[in-house]
Amino acid sequence: MKGYTAISLVILVSCMFFWAGSCSEEEDDDLAPMEETEQEALYSAIQGFVGKQWNGSDLYPDPCGWTPIQGVSCDLFDGLWYVTSLNIGPIHDNSLNCSTSAKFRPQLFDLKHLKSLSLFNCFLLPHKHPVPIPTDNWWKLASSLESLEFRSNPGLIGQIPSSFGSLRKLKSLVLVENGLAGELPTNIGDLIQLKRLVLAGNWFTGPIPNGFGELNRLLILDLSRNSFSGPFPMTLGSLTSLLKLDLSNNQLEGKLPGELANLKQLTLLDFRNNNFSGGLSKSLQEMHSLEEIALSNNPIGGELNSLEWQNIRNLVILELSGTGLTGEIPESISKLKRLRFLGLSDNKLTGNLLPKLATLPCLSALYLHGNNLTGVMKFSERFYHKMGSRFGAWNNPNLCFMSVLVPSGHVPFGVKPCQQDQEVTLLEPNSKTKLVNGSLNQNSHFTTSLGFSSSGIDGIWWLSGLLQLMIVVLLTCFL
Repeated sequence: MKGYTAISLVILVSCMFFWAGSCSEEEDDDLAPMEETEQEALYSAIQGFVGKQWNGSDLYPDPCGWTPIQGVSCDLFDGLWYVTSLNIGPIHDNSLNCSTSAKFRPQLFDLKHLKSLSLFNCFLLPHKHPVPIPTDNWWKLASSLESLEFRSNPGLIGQIPSSFGSLRKLKSLVLVENGLAGELPTNIGDLIQLKRLVLAGNWFTGPIPNGFGELNRLLILDLSRNSFSGPFPMTLGSLTSLLKLDLSNNQLEGKLPGELANLKQLTLLDFRNNNFSGGLSKSLQEMHSLEEIALSNNPIGGELNSLEWQNIRNLVILELSGTGLTGEIPESISKLKRLRFLGLSDNKLTGNLLPKLATLPCLSALYLHGNNLTGVMKFSERFYHKMGSRFGAWNNPNLCFMSVLVPSGHVPFGVKPCQQDQEVTLLEPNSKTKLVNGSLNQNSHFTTSLGFSSSGIDGIWWLSGLLQLMIVVLLTCFL
């Protein structure tokens, strides 16, 4: 018993020493000083964005310790605190907001361990107070900066400085919805650590640099909503790690290259609203990871059935509206069991509408309007009820629906009921009557249609003769 008590005492004392050591380390971290020049650079950089009235030294005397600044993160290097992240903009209630006279101060580039810089909704007056991105001093952040994000700054104007090419540790470059313009510097292709490159919603022009093909670690490439022109660079086919490629809403042209087939990991391909032509590239059917294909509003042309659509088995969204496609809707599309959205409107498609489309288990939106589809829509009442307003087939002049299959609340907009739907045909069980090309065989023995003979006047005379015969029989019985 004494031995057990002694062991317990030893354990208790050891734990007390451990806890004391841990607390001592935490206290040391809290008491660690911030390098004076670093602290002054932080105050000055923030003041440039939020205004001269902001007095950081009074409000936040210990910005990495007991008086932290919202949007500022720090880390220890050689026993001293340094800023590693700076986020300016209305992200949280107590975030630092920019003034109407916000500007970049050179002290920003003295934050020698800065890993992340984000400016959101900061430069808002493109006419009264336009601000260009500084062209100098980015090299000072080359050894540390990993993430650079300027978002929703319409007053941030000018070109991307070529000095961005010195940021060799950059993993994420996001410049979204700013006032930036001009051609992209070719040395962006030198940022080989990039995993995310998003330049959407600016005024960039010119071709997409071939050097982007060197960014082989890239996972996301989004150049949408700009004015890029020229062909799709074949060098982008070497971005084999790419997951999302969005080039929508530009002025790109030419054929869809076969090099797309190299992008085996791609899940999103969005080329909407460009000038691509030359038909659908067979490379698409080799991209088995694709979940979303959006090519709408391009003069692509060619036949829809030129691809083996069932090969893209993970497809969830297929948007091909307004692409000038011809031919019939292939049965292979009905094999895409994960498909939720199918847009084929405003093309030149012909032929009958596949009833098998209704068997797609996940389909929740189907748009086929503005084509030359013909025949009868043979969808069930359940299908119309399920789709509701998310089914569009108007502006197909020779397409009709069976009203007996469509509840009154779900009649497809702009589609007429079939003419033969106005007649209900009942055949005698042992009749040799055959329905040929939508009309009855002349050898019909007995046919009624809503109570009237389909044989016309001959049927009326036949009925009259029968009545006369019955009268004669009755008279004979009574006489």
